[in-house]
Amino acid sequence: MFNVVSGVWPLVSMRTFEAVYGPKNDRWLVHTVAGLLTTVGCAQLLSRNPVQLRVARVVGIGTAATLLTIDAVYVPKRRISRMYLQDAVCELGWLAGWAWVSRPRRAGRA
Repeated sequence: MFNVVSGVWPLVSMRTFEAVYGPKNDRWLVHTVAGLLTTVGCAQLLSRNPVQLRVARVVGIGTAATLLTIDAVYVPKRRISRMYLQDAVCELGWLAGWAWVSRPRRAGRA
């Protein structure tokens, strides 16, 4: 749901998105990333069987790692707003969550 909400936000209200994350020169790029995040989130939400859930996990890890990397590289360069550091914290949380649910389970544990 996080990816869906993150993706839909700038599509619904670029004004509020820019109020939080700063003005954007390339709105087409914001819309492209927003569409991809929305698509990823919807695919994850629709995952049901074990194979789909494994793919959703890999896509979730890749998405969080990519967004975290962008935040970590471009905030210090002042190319994107410092507000993206809160996004980096969220992405770290998602990576920790994915690591938690992906950990090997010992036999006999519920």
